[in-house]
Amino acid sequence: MDTAAQDLRWLDLAFALARRGLGRVWPNPAVGCVIVRNGQPVGRGWTQPGGRPHAEAMALVAAGPAARGATAYVTLEPCAHHGRTPPCATALAKAGIARLVSTIEDPDPRVSGRGFAALRASGVQVDIGHRVPEARAQSAGFLSRIERARPNLTLKLATTLDGRIATAQGESRWISGPQARRMAHLLRVRHDAILVGAGTARADDPRLDVRDLGLGAASPVRVLADGLLTLPPGAKLLRTARQQPLWILHLAGADPARAEAFAAAGATLISCAAGPDGKLDPAGMLATLAARGITRLLCEGGGQLAASLIEAGLVDQLVCVTAGRVIGGDGVPGIAAFGLAHLADAPGFRLVAQRRIGDDLLAEWVAR
Repeated sequence: MDTAAQDLRWLDLAFALARRGLGRVWPNPAVGCVIVRNGQPVGRGWTQPGGRPHAEAMALVAAGPAARGATAYVTLEPCAHHGRTPPCATALAKAGIARLVSTIEDPDPRVSGRGFAALRASGVQVDIGHRVPEARAQSAGFLSRIERARPNLTLKLATTLDGRIATAQGESRWISGPQARRMAHLLRVRHDAILVGAGTARADDPRLDVRDLGLGAASPVRVLADGLLTLPPGAKLLRTARQQPLWILHLAGADPARAEAFAAAGATLISCAAGPDGKLDPAGMLATLAARGITRLLCEGGGQLAASLIEAGLVDQLVCVTAGRVIGGDGVPGIAAFGLAHLADAPGFRLVAQRRIGDDLLAEWVAR
């Protein structure tokens, strides 16, 4: 195997390691690192929960003295700034790494090419620009927070063949099958936070945790968009707020007595700006979450919230589970009306993956 092929092989392993950190390292990026000497891996690492230690630090500890003269494969530019830990670029150079193979620059203004420059200045051969699309996809949440001041947003929909999420009477459990529901829980693990609207919270009384996977400790932050604080006091979200974080986005004019009661139950109350319609502004909500460190956000409905996010151009990915059922026109649509007059103005998405999952169909789309 030639050097270029080996480089891609080891970099792909670093990407696989990085994926272990998705949803658990915010506001930091999920990074993977493999240190290779004489064709054999001598150290591996990935960003640990909470964002520290970094992948490079973990791999260097595992490699020990074997790092000297080795090649380090890292999925994002090593950091170059002093935080709670020393810069990874400095640590790699001090360990005697002879060569670095990486992908893209870290756009964080504290880094932004300085990590690569510091390694070159230390005599390390720096080879970058590999697997760029994969690197941007892997770090989409982190890049979005830095470059767009909002999280990367995935909207998940589970609908019937005719796009309904509930009957006219509000019955919705269960539209999708057990395999699709397990997939949905795995999707939660890979995100920093789950967002739902007040209507869904009132109608379904969800917990929004991770079950049946042995990953309960990885349950993300629950975020409720509830402008007027309409959540019932006995809702599961409130009853579990001390066990799993619950952030409630609300309008400044919401009832202060209800805000006080929700806070007393353990929820974090976050005031957000109103849009022109007097409701929570979708872009403002996402900017607020980004300011608190959220990089990867999963929205699980309902229809009004989904419509507002799509209309505002804030949905980056759609994950659609379609069940082989038909409810009819009197059922509740997965996406509420937003007054579209012309087909040419319809928001567009590009299909990137499709597969069967149990008796349902899973399709993944990205914004055009």
